[in-house]
Amino acid sequence: MATALATFGAGCFWGVEVTFRQIPGVLEALAGYSGGTMPNPTYEDVCSDRTGHAEVVQVTFDPERVTYDRLLDVFFTSHDPTQLNRQGPDVGRQYRSAVFYHDDEQRAAAETAKRRWNESGRWKRPVVTEIAPAGPFWKAEEYHQRYLEKRGLASCHVPG
Repeated sequence: MATALATFGAGCFWGVEVTFRQIPGVLEALAGYSGGTMPNPTYEDVCSDRTGHAEVVQVTFDPERVTYDRLLDVFFTSHDPTQLNRQGPDVGRQYRSAVFYHDDEQRAAAETAKRRWNESGRWKRPVVTEIAPAGPFWKAEEYHQRYLEKRGLASCHVPG
């Protein structure tokens, strides 16, 4: 079976991980850090807002069962992509809305989705989602993996 990767930043990674994990065709969703310059950062490093990293979820998926476009739609509808460097009460560049693409096809799809959602009228402010090449992904500490699930809080509705 061929698999593909997708990497999304949409605020605190706990809820994002749960959302993607529930999509049929998603094989794995890992909380981690990407988009910055510090190698092997810790949660404390990233929370300092000095590493350039975002809290992200790296999704391993089966493209025969779920499309990247579907993942993009879930991404754009599961957070507020108009908030710059924050999601709700979480403030800082580490909570930015971001799509880290793994190839040119993903880049084009992300740009198209951003434009489409920006023009959709769903939000009153413009979409500020960063679209950037995927760099190294640093898996978050084990206590962040399936964080909400471990606490019995992992039920949510997958948008769209």
